[in-house]
Amino acid sequence: MKKIQCATNEGIDARVVEVEATLTKGLPSFSIVGMVSTAISEAKERVKSALLSNEFSFPPKRITLNLSPSELSKSGSHFDLSIALLILLNDSTDTYDEWFVFGELGLAGDVKENVQLYPLILSLANQGLIHKAIVPQEALPKLVKIPDIEFYGVASLNDAVAILKNQATAQPEQQSSAIEFPFYELAEQKYYYVKEYKEDFIDVKGQEVAKRAALIAAAGFHNILFEGSPGCGKSMIASRLRYILPPMQMREILESAKLQVLEN
Repeated sequence: MKKIQCATNEGIDARVVEVEATLTKGLPSFSIVGMVSTAISEAKERVKSALLSNEFSFPPKRITLNLSPSELSKSGSHFDLSIALLILLNDSTDTYDEWFVFGELGLAGDVKENVQLYPLILSLANQGLIHKAIVPQEALPKLVKIPDIEFYGVASLNDAVAILKNQATAQPEQQSSAIEFPFYELAEQKYYYVKEYKEDFIDVKGQEVAKRAALIAAAGFHNILFEGSPGCGKSMIASRLRYILPPMQMREILESAKLQVLEN
C-alpha cells in the first residue's frame, strides 16, 4: 500500500494528513474516505479526467483512498495531486512516505495552487514536519522563501510523475531569502523595514491618550483594544500602528503573510 503526505488546516496551524491508497480486484469503483469535504470528494472527477487527458489508463479496479487521521475534518483541493499520483504509481516498488505533495488538478492535468498552500507549508515548516515537497510551479516564488525545505515545482501531472519516478536525480528549486525591503543587521540577524509611510500619526488631531496607548502597545508588543464613539479616531490610529512597529525578521514576515492569507 502506497502512502504520500499532505496536510490540512486546523485553526491557524497545519496537521499532517497521510494519504494512502489500495487498488483491489472487484467491481470498479472510486471512493475517498476520512471525513473529507465536498472539494475533496469532487477530486474523483478531476483526477479521472486528468489521467485520461494525459494518456494514462484509469485502473478498472476497486480504488479506495483513505485520508488519515480519520477523526480530523479535511478540506481543500490541494489533495488532488497526491491522490492522482497514488493511483498512477501504486504498482511501483518505490516508496514515497517522506514526500509531501500539494496541488489542485485541472481537467487537462495542469497543476494549480490554492489559497491554503502557503499557510499550510509555513506551519509545517515551523513544526519541523516537512523537508521536501512537490508543489505547483506558480507557487514557487513565495514558497522558496521558506527555509530548510526542498521544493520541486511542477506545472503538470506528468512533471510530478517524472519526479517521483526519478527521486535520486530530481533537483530541487533554489532557496531564496530575497525580500525587496531595506534592512539592517544586528547580532547576525536581518531586520527589514519600510522607508515610505502612507499614513502618519500627525494626521490624527487630538486623542493624545489614545496615541500614547498605541505607542506603548507598539513598543512593548502589547494587545490593545479601542473603544469609543464613531468618528473619534479609532480606525485612524489603528491603521497607523503598523508604521511604528519595530522592523521584522524574516520568520516574522512569513508568519504575518500566513495570517493575512488565512484571514482572506
